[in-house]
Amino acid sequence: MQDVAQAAQTIGQFLQTVLSSTGLRVKFRVSLRSAKVSPTNGSTNGGSHSPAEAGPRTLHVEFSGPDTPLLISQNGELLNALEHLATKILRLDPESQDQVTFDADRFRANRDRRLRDSASAAIQQVRATGQPYAFPAMNARERRMLHLMLAESGLPTASSGEGAGRYVVLYPAGADASGYSTISQPSRPRDASHIRQAFRHR
Repeated sequence: MQDVAQAAQTIGQFLQTVLSSTGLRVKFRVSLRSAKVSPTNGSTNGGSHSPAEAGPRTLHVEFSGPDTPLLISQNGELLNALEHLATKILRLDPESQDQVTFDADRFRANRDRRLRDSASAAIQQVRATGQPYAFPAMNARERRMLHLMLAESGLPTASSGEGAGRYVVLYPAGADASGYSTISQPSRPRDASHIRQAFRHR
């Protein structure tokens, strides 16, 4: 994302079009942030923890208004869809899609915190059991964050699955991912009917 100002303007125009055509009662603000990745518990440095490291600068979109619950319902399905469309409009490659983040009512911030907690718990579980651990499917931004969080443990990780079903697997120390059969991810029902119904009567 070379021209941040132009990218912010493009996102603004895209969201104005979406809001005017759908009638969603929300406002948005686009700002520039520096992403930070905090280390998780379970690092291999004797229990000491490094400070959070600054990541790439990101365009952050914050929504507010009476319809924000619709954006974050069903695990943020609509919020994630808007963010995904924005990265496609900006023609960001998969490795750069985490340079755009959308949030509403601190849904994403709270999810990132839970992601750190999940990473820490998974590290402890894999070390205790010696068995791989598969995380639920998540978008490219969250998978990248998770890989960085888990890297602090020194345990190997790999992504598996295709498209929207792609997920991260954490392996025991010294494990070769190719030596394991496919690790299944936890299933999660996906039902977008409530979103379609919400727009149907607008």
